[in-house]
Amino acid sequence: MSVDVLFRPFTIKGLTLPNRIVMAPMTRSFSPNGIPTSDVAAYYRRRAEGDVGLIITEGTVVERPAARNDARVPVFHGEALPEWKKVVDEVHAAGGLIAPQIWHVGSARGQGAEWQPLGQVDSPSGLVMPGKQKYEPMTEEDIADTIAAFGRSARAARDLGFDAAEIHSAHGYLIDQFYWAGVNARGDRWGGPTIKERARFGVEVVKAVREGLGPDIPLIIRLSQWKQQDYAAKIAETPDEMADWLLPLSDAGVDVFHCSQRRFWEPEFEGSDLNFAGWAKAITKKPTISVGSVGLDGEFIAAFGGAGSRPASLDGLIQRMERDEFDLIAVGRALLADPHWVQKIRDGRQAELTDFERGHMAVLH
Repeated sequence: MSVDVLFRPFTIKGLTLPNRIVMAPMTRSFSPNGIPTSDVAAYYRRRAEGDVGLIITEGTVVERPAARNDARVPVFHGEALPEWKKVVDEVHAAGGLIAPQIWHVGSARGQGAEWQPLGQVDSPSGLVMPGKQKYEPMTEEDIADTIAAFGRSARAARDLGFDAAEIHSAHGYLIDQFYWAGVNARGDRWGGPTIKERARFGVEVVKAVREGLGPDIPLIIRLSQWKQQDYAAKIAETPDEMADWLLPLSDAGVDVFHCSQRRFWEPEFEGSDLNFAGWAKAITKKPTISVGSVGLDGEFIAAFGGAGSRPASLDGLIQRMERDEFDLIAVGRALLADPHWVQKIRDGRQAELTDFERGHMAVLH
């Protein structure tokens, strides 16, 4: 099939992407003491040189004592900011566009579990999984300080010259923990029996980030139904519940919804072929990014167990994009393995595509 649909420009809030391919955020843990190095900058520059439409960085955390779960995960405050400016400058020098993914892990501490956080762990109810309490719930002061920290990181993104910004609100991390009834047992205004009530924290983070970015920089939010703590978890069981979840976030200032699935081709609800990104676009009338095992024959969770993957057909993706089910597609492992993946797809050089191997996760290729 023709890949032309992947190479149409796309404009959001005055920012024009040269194609529809986004580099998915992928934790790399190559930033000692949270400070990105010149190797990190070069890693992102190579993807810009490879014609990725928009680069979304690995998750980089806000200024809270336990916002990260690994000493080599980058931070997005203080002495790290001049180093992030170097990343932006390298990407722009290569003609690319880049957005930071702004993050807080909350009580999810699976990676780097031997590393002790620098202070109190933030979470809505102190639960690490449904029924398993390990920490104290966040106080009103903790919540206010965390929201403000997201706002400061957004302001930094604007000041450093990033082209857009993404809030990490998926995969069982802090904001997602507020959405998820399984770990949000609060009885105050930050909890409740409905997703519309539990979305309040996410909405307030979006408002703070929107204010920090200003009105003109595109704001992306990453969401997922699945959690690292429970792959079968669902925030929204029905389209109506999804509307109660997404529309308040849209009203608060989200421009693009980045809808994470383990396999992008799977339908979100019975009775429709639409995937998560397709439903999000239909509900919010805003652009969406789909993601999940694109261009490879194995799904990405298996990579953490050592599984490799071979290049796979893009025909199903192209069919969905030709009918405008969603607007952009995020590519993770295929771009991690090969910074020239976009160019090879564009130029019909499929025979040159690289297999993904677990070893690619251990280097900044």
